[in-house]
Amino acid sequence: MKFKQYKDGSCDIIFEDSEVEIIKNNKKMHLSDETLRHFGNTLVKIVADWNIVLREDLQKKQTEPDQIIRGEKPKDDS
Repeated sequence: MKFKQYKDGSCDIIFEDSEVEIIKNNKKMHLSDETLRHFGNTLVKIVADWNIVLREDLQKKQTEPDQIIRGEKPKDDS
């Protein structure tokens, strides 16, 4: 998977065909300890970059433990 971050702070997660198949068949995907480490490092970088460009009202927004997070169609199909 790859992450494409936009200047407005949003991000597309781009999956390889094999990952799409795993998710399609299992409704989840496992990340090994090493893969999770890389995933986490990438997310930390995204969050750091994203906090710089995020709108002020969103910078102060809190997330509740039961908050539902929904994905959307990608911004860019490429």
